Amino acid sequence: MKQTPEFRKFWDVGKEVPFIQDEQMPKKLTHCLKWFSCTLVGMLVFVLALLSKTSFLLLITFGNNQTEIVPLDQKPTALLAIGFVLVGPSVLLLLKSTWKFIFKNGNMPSKKTVFWVLCVEILVALGAAVLTIVAMPHFDIVTNVMILNSISILSAFFQVDAEFLGRKRKHLLIPPFFSIFFIVLGYVLFAVNYLVFESSLRVSVGLAMFGTICVSVNWWENYSPLFTILSLKKISKDMVKSSNAVNIISSLTRILITSAVIGAYVALTGDGWKSVKIIFETVVIALVVIQTLSSALCRWFVVVACKMHALRRSFVMPMYFASIIVLAVFLSPLIYSLPLSNNTSITLEKSESSTEWVEVLLTDAIQTLLTRDIVVNMKTEGLVCLGCSALCWWLGLVLSTIYIWFLKIHRIERTQDLFVQRMYEGAFLEQSLMLNTRFEIGKKIKENEVAEPTKKIKVFLCATMWHETYDEMMKIIISMFRLDKYRPKHGKHSDVEFEFHIYFDDAFKDVNNGRGRLTNEYAEILVDVIKEIYIIFSEEDPCVFKEMPSLPSQKIIHTPYGGRLEYTLPNGNVMMVHLKDKQLIRHKKRWSQIMYLYYILGWRLNKQYYENLKAGEEPELIKKKLKSDRENTYILALDGDTDFQPSAVMLLIDRLKIYPEVGAACGRIHPTGTGPVVWYQKFEYAVGHWLQKTAEHVFGCVLCSPGCFSLFRGAALMDDNVMKRYTTKASEASHYIQYDQGEDRWLCTLLLQQGWRVEYNAASDAYTNAPQDFKEFYNQRRRWGPSTMANTIDLLGSGQLTAQRNSSISKLYILYQVISMAASILGPATICLMISGSFVFIFNMEENSALALAIVPPTVYLILCFKLKSDVQITIAAIMSLLYAFLMAGTVLSIIGDLVKQNTFMTPSGLFLIGMVILYLTTAALHPKEFSMVIYGLLYFICVPSGYLLLAIYSIVNMNNVSWGTRESGVQVKTSALDNIKKKFMKATCCRCPCFESEDEMNKEVLQAENTNKTEMLQMTLKIQSANDFAINTHKNKQTWIEHLLPKFGFCLTPESELSMDEIDFWIDLQKKYLEPLKENKEQQEKIANDLRELRNKATLVYFFCNALWLVATFFLQAIGEAVYIKIPKIYPNGTYAAKELLSLDPIELMFLLGFAGLLLMQFFAMLYHRIYTLIHFVAYAETEEKAPRKKVAQIVDDNHETSEDDTICFENPYVMTRHITYV
Repeated sequence: MKQTPEFRKFWDVGKEVPFIQDEQMPKKLTHCLKWFSCTLVGMLVFVLALLSKTSFLLLITFGNNQTEIVPLDQKPTALLAIGFVLVGPSVLLLLKSTWKFIFKNGNMPSKKTVFWVLCVEILVALGAAVLTIVAMPHFDIVTNVMILNSISILSAFFQVDAEFLGRKRKHLLIPPFFSIFFIVLGYVLFAVNYLVFESSLRVSVGLAMFGTICVSVNWWENYSPLFTILSLKKISKDMVKSSNAVNIISSLTRILITSAVIGAYVALTGDGWKSVKIIFETVVIALVVIQTLSSALCRWFVVVACKMHALRRSFVMPMYFASIIVLAVFLSPLIYSLPLSNNTSITLEKSESSTEWVEVLLTDAIQTLLTRDIVVNMKTEGLVCLGCSALCWWLGLVLSTIYIWFLKIHRIERTQDLFVQRMYEGAFLEQSLMLNTRFEIGKKIKENEVAEPTKKIKVFLCATMWHETYDEMMKIIISMFRLDKYRPKHGKHSDVEFEFHIYFDDAFKDVNNGRGRLTNEYAEILVDVIKEIYIIFSEEDPCVFKEMPSLPSQKIIHTPYGGRLEYTLPNGNVMMVHLKDKQLIRHKKRWSQIMYLYYILGWRLNKQYYENLKAGEEPELIKKKLKSDRENTYILALDGDTDFQPSAVMLLIDRLKIYPEVGAACGRIHPTGTGPVVWYQKFEYAVGHWLQKTAEHVFGCVLCSPGCFSLFRGAALMDDNVMKRYTTKASEASHYIQYDQGEDRWLCTLLLQQGWRVEYNAASDAYTNAPQDFKEFYNQRRRWGPSTMANTIDLLGSGQLTAQRNSSISKLYILYQVISMAASILGPATICLMISGSFVFIFNMEENSALALAIVPPTVYLILCFKLKSDVQITIAAIMSLLYAFLMAGTVLSIIGDLVKQNTFMTPSGLFLIGMVILYLTTAALHPKEFSMVIYGLLYFICVPSGYLLLAIYSIVNMNNVSWGTRESGVQVKTSALDNIKKKFMKATCCRCPCFESEDEMNKEVLQAENTNKTEMLQMTLKIQSANDFAINTHKNKQTWIEHLLPKFGFCLTPESELSMDEIDFWIDLQKKYLEPLKENKEQQEKIANDLRELRNKATLVYFFCNALWLVATFFLQAIGEAVYIKIPKIYPNGTYAAKELLSLDPIELMFLLGFAGLLLMQFFAMLYHRIYTLIHFVAYAETEEKAPRKKVAQIVDDNHETSEDDTICFENPYVMTRHITYV
């Protein structure tokens, strides 16, 4: 059908278009943040590496007989300090692995693995101890600085072997080959320097070489794929599976071997341990602490640099130059002519300033060089050998780790994928960090083999709609088109492919007294919005007089569930709008989710492999490919009013792409709208994400990934007991609460119980409309509150089993959730106590009288909620909320006045108030983009009684009301589902736009089918007869829903728009099995209503009984009085206290304050940790993700702009824009 374009008059120069913002953070600010972060991390890595290496080498020099800071009779003290440095990382690894072994992964290795680990660790620990404790104290400072670089020799050999495996990588043989050459040459020059020119320390030289070679075995795992011995490959895999147990074994072995070497060496030297003095703590212990802390921090910042994609400037360069700068620091006394006194011990004792300490330490260290014969007698050959050996070793390390410079890693790469071993080596910090970086081995590809391509990730964006407004629809459609422009289907970025789906509930209405079904006004608004946005994103030039290209043809398809609109977006991606007819398929959000889960993950994903299996492909190969496809297929769940940027989606994709155990990830949800109710929600959402969600992410798993913006992994959804169980129809009262009132939380509960991890990404922002009306807000929370409690109880009830299955959920995290749950249940009682305190502060009432008065209003409201209708309950709650708000405002002023009156803020109420303000202000400051949320903090505080007392009462008492509560309109329609499906599902087979096939043609097809294949005819009889009936009905009705929608559609139709027979069968089967509309059964409905009331009564009894116990206990403690109160002295801000003025605290109040403060502090520190990794992810994204070109939708032409002749060749624009809306 060809449309005649409507031309706009040339003089009509203005038009209204939506303002489409591409990115929220300015590009310059992003670059500045990226540059600053990478520079800061690089500087910290460099400084910490210097501190670690310098402090360790100073401890080595203390063991040298030529130094005098540690006297000769106390040299074992220095050796003991070196031993502490060696075992320090092993102790940290032992503690970390023991924790994980107990609470997470407790797999045990095989006997062969244990034996191999013991052999390797004994060899490495022996080599490290012999090198650093026995040999290095006898050498000069120059040799000690550079000899550590020679431990890369075995890695260089392995790299040469690895490069032989790849035929096309022979040019990479050069660096490791020359690395071996330089390291061996360094050994030769080192031996010549000490054995030829001085003829001394033969044993120490041999032990040093032996030690470096033994230590170089430490990183064998980096090259484990090279080993052809099958047992070693199995051992390597077994070590990964049982990593915690292996780390415990290796750590204990290192500690024991190092201790044995120290003890044996000290005994052999004859010094004995009696010479160890405590007086060395001012220097030696300080150096041990500095070395341990700086090494641990340096390793952590190196991980940060790698995750930020700043390997070269923030990791490799600082590591390479660390040895050179340390050597320059130790040689500085020679350069700057510092006094070289032999009385270093006396000088150190009299030194007071840090500068003098440094001078003495460096002067003492240089003595190891100045006392050598080659320096005393100025033997040029010996000095040349010394310098050349140091240079050769440094070059050997650089060449053996040059591969890191070209290493390709993902954003926020997993630490275990970056580094082979979990921990660093304290004595060889920079060497261990670089050699521990994972080496990519290129395998040889045979002639008959094909390299396996990188698997592309496919993301299906699935939005559920119902009765959204024009403005809300505009948000989600703009976001989808924006993502289409960001990742074109056939663009240069081929890592991610997008497909868009919208599932529109209740899209049809009755016409002609129920004899026909047409699309309703909401569906027509959506079609209008899509057409409008399509034209905007199709415009390459917004000039009014520019001729617009004709819009491509699109599809309208009749389906068994209603209809489908298929659009090919301007950049090639596909968008499908599924119009659901509730007479044909089950409606509401959860069933729309089930609809797209089975369509995408069941039908679309499995179909191709089923066809390959029938074609004769090997089942094992199909199984492998299908598993990979499931893991790389993601579903982004959206609401019909969600607004997001492409970067938000890409940041969520990173979480699932890098971490295979992550089944779902959600972003930061921002409520939008205006009015006090929205302002309250803005701060509520902010605090919930800042503290609660980050704590869940850090300590365990996020319990709820909201359905308005969450990314799910296909393999997780298709796992056992997830997608299948999600289709369960509510048949009991508790099911209606848990399954239908909070479907997104229930889905996450199923994922967690199956062992999948759910995460939170704070940098992934999404915006959704929040209830602006008090009634709508209460009804929304009436659904959320009981469903949250039901799902949490379900998860805690299976806590032990979940902790066994899910490595991210420990028993301590279950305990944390139990405490949080208890605090949530006792919320109303806590608010009553707070209101009672307000009465005491404001009206100077007696405590028990104030408590009784505080309990009366909520008790009356509780009774009224059982008697009155829902709307009346909400009206009463609104009035009480206003009164409570005035009371809370007076309470704040009263507390401040009391602090002034008492002349101190060191009171329980004062500390609590000030602590809360400081904590929230600090938290907001760490979220600079959201700092403005603190403006709504005061409103949130004065509305606390409404949100945590009245709303809790309303939610619990109205638990039996399982209606949605928001956006509800229209009347329930009685359906005969199966009859409607049979009559209408085959419209696509007989529909040909713009006209339809005749009844005779349809009958011919039926006869042909009967004659050709009788077996197939028997299977398809019902379907073809239904198609025949529907064809007759189509001719009877002059106007079908397709003809009705065409004027609004605005696109030409693609010929032969129809579903395949296989897909029609799929929809019919899916509807019959899972999505058949629910039939009304009055007896069943009455039974469920009674069960819901009974469940409500039980829940209300238990809930408020717990709160009553808390209040009664407080009442009796207050009645007992001073006997049970805890007395604390009154403390003034200057630190003094009045002994006679005492403050009283009852035990329950103290327990509450400590418990609440403890939870907040835990959440605060979890937030700090999460903010750091959010910054890392954001910087890595800014570093690697190329931004899509920005599109200027509305361009204002400057008055001074001169138009060229080409610009004056204009045509009338055939499209008229009539709508307007602005989005930020």
